[in-house]
Amino acid sequence: MGRLTTHVLDTARGTPGAGITVTVYRLDGERREVARTVTNHDGRCDKPLLEGAALEAGKYEIIFAAGDYFRAQGLNLPEPLFVDEVALRFGIANTDQHYHVPLLVSPWSYSTYRGS
Repeated sequence: MGRLTTHVLDTARGTPGAGITVTVYRLDGERREVARTVTNHDGRCDKPLLEGAALEAGKYEIIFAAGDYFRAQGLNLPEPLFVDEVALRFGIANTDQHYHVPLLVSPWSYSTYRGS
């Protein structure tokens, strides 16, 4: 059974990104929200974002509310933030596979990759 998962690492502090809102959209002619959660103390979600029949082949977007997280940390950052909402667009071709989309983020940069 395929699934979509994520986790967030705060690379500036060297800690998990806990308390970050993660929203998943399906992009199939229109942008439709299909999942929303908040990362736990380990920067992970308590369950897959999508799995089983909910995981369909197609294009997706994940929005990470990183700016809200950085503001909650009490950091002295200029407004508007350089990194605020992080939007990652990707495709799912095989719904039998595990798609892990981690986010490494700081107030000044971010990166992602297809993890395992």
